[in-house]
Amino acid sequence: MILYPAIDIMGGRCVRLRQGDFAQATEYSADPAEQALEWERLGAEYIHVVDLDGARHGESRSDGSIRSVAAAVSVPIQSGGGIRSMNDIERRFSCGVYRVILGTAAVRDAELVRGAVREFGDRVAVGVDAKNGVAAVEGWGQAGSVTVMELCSRMKDAGVKVIIHTDIARDGMMTGPNLEASKALVGLKWFDVIVSGGVASMDDLRGARDIGASGAVIGRALYNGAISLEEAVRVFGKEPRERCLPKG
Repeated sequence: MILYPAIDIMGGRCVRLRQGDFAQATEYSADPAEQALEWERLGAEYIHVVDLDGARHGESRSDGSIRSVAAAVSVPIQSGGGIRSMNDIERRFSCGVYRVILGTAAVRDAELVRGAVREFGDRVAVGVDAKNGVAAVEGWGQAGSVTVMELCSRMKDAGVKVIIHTDIARDGMMTGPNLEASKALVGLKWFDVIVSGGVASMDDLRGARDIGASGAVIGRALYNGAISLEEAVRVFGKEPRERCLPKG
């Protein structure tokens, strides 16, 4: 199972939100690149970076910070937030990330997802962000018009191979991820499912592994010391590098 330490960028700084609420942001680092280097030093083999300003405003707002993170570390990065078009996808790749994550665009424009997957393959993932079983959009600020299961069906048809599943009510709350809901998505056998939102302990990581998740995003639990990344990497092992690095 791949562990993805999270770096959420708002105003050029590394923060964490509670339940996706921009009014409940806690700053943890003034330098996202420096934070990424710390995660790499502790054993991370992949880093999860979100442009919160981009997600909120519908356009990339943190290219400079994301480019700095990518330049600072040798491990691959997956990144979402504010990606709404093919130009946005290419722009995010130009920042040095390996995999882009589509969220709002996946809910509203399945043809964009289909074209992106056709062009970039498994370097395109989809963030399935759930509010009471409905996919959320606009940086989680509002519910979309499609259920999580309907969205997943559309993404399967579009050729998506990787999804990041987040229960928004649990994100940043240290209450544990919604493993039951994630397990249902794993059971479809359509995607590699990365668990996100609320991971608070080593037991949560064991639970994610035991349901067959391919990975887990860890945020606040790393920043407040509830989980030691170094220990988590030691316990769960490092994924073979060919699974997370560009091919060819």
